[in-house]
Amino acid sequence: MSASLTEPRIQNLLKALHAEADRVDPPLLAAAEGKGVHERIALLDRAFIPVAEDAGRFLYALVRGAARGRVVEFGTSFGISTIYMAAAIQDRGTGSIVTTELHAGKAEAARNSFERAGLDGIDLRVGDALETLRDIKPDVSVVFLDGWKNLYLPVLRMLEPALVPGALIVADDLDLFPDVLAPYLAYVRDPANGYVSVKVPIGDAMELSVRTR
Repeated sequence: MSASLTEPRIQNLLKALHAEADRVDPPLLAAAEGKGVHERIALLDRAFIPVAEDAGRFLYALVRGAARGRVVEFGTSFGISTIYMAAAIQDRGTGSIVTTELHAGKAEAARNSFERAGLDGIDLRVGDALETLRDIKPDVSVVFLDGWKNLYLPVLRMLEPALVPGALIVADDLDLFPDVLAPYLAYVRDPANGYVSVKVPIGDAMELSVRTR
């Protein structure tokens, strides 16, 4: 079976996007430190803040091996993580991905990257995730949470009726936002809520949870 990540078209695009993120993000993140909320948001709206390359390959592996069904991503940004997961969907030969981004400029840049990658089956939605993901059908086998951290738990709770048994949920940036993500982690780590969950030390740390019911 094929592995699209090794195809020059996708491999070179991901390399270029990661390099651009490495160039753009450090000065923006440095400038955002100590700023007020609105100034910080304005600066971060221009930042990639992507998954690391090993985290991208981890997402590819999870999606490639997951149960059949739809992938849902909260937080497209410039589309790097989406490309990893859409490549996995293409390679496994079944499924599609819904990804949502609040910032219209980022969404447009991501859409251009998807076209350059030649990947199909990507439903990119622009707006508040609590609205754009409200109509998701009950066929979700993978969820990737990488948008505003205080929305991880509300987005997951909204998507729960759409999760298939055994669905995988991945939450990014545990080490960067431990305080904000504490309620989310408490929820998925409580077996009473229907998950088995573990921290994965990849990138800025991810939480991998499996739906048990």
